[in-house]
Amino acid sequence: MSLSETITSDLKDAMRAKDSLKLTVLRSLKTAITNTTIEKCGAKGQLDAGAEIGVVRTAIKQRHDSIEKFEEGGRNDLSENEKKEVTILEGYLPAALSEEEINKLIDESINEAGATSRKEMGQVMKILQQKTEGRVDNKTLSSGVMQRLS
Repeated sequence: MSLSETITSDLKDAMRAKDSLKLTVLRSLKTAITNTTIEKCGAKGQLDAGAEIGVVRTAIKQRHDSIEKFEEGGRNDLSENEKKEVTILEGYLPAALSEEEINKLIDESINEAGATSRKEMGQVMKILQQKTEGRVDNKTLSSGVMQRLS
């Protein structure tokens, strides 16, 4: 079952359970996936699993930004709501890789690309992103690659 199908199924379950928070989060996620699909593949296209996970990560990042702004503004009630939404969204991410696994993949990708300097970081990142398939955020990957190529 693809991520979109899982979200649709969970959306129906949330409707039946009358879970308004989960329902709202899943509706916005489904809309974001649909919009990204139309943008990248056209109306009849379909996103690959990595792109769908990217949409989930984007939604989580947006929530984290909102949490930060709400806390700065003293709106802890809204901040708590956003945190609950992040928890729901994180359930749709694949299991994260351990630091050991990430380091091994970075080393393999550098060797595969034959990179020796930061100029070749783009090639390494492209290989890494294909290998990790959204199980690690790009910020973590790029900092690890930069450390090794310095």
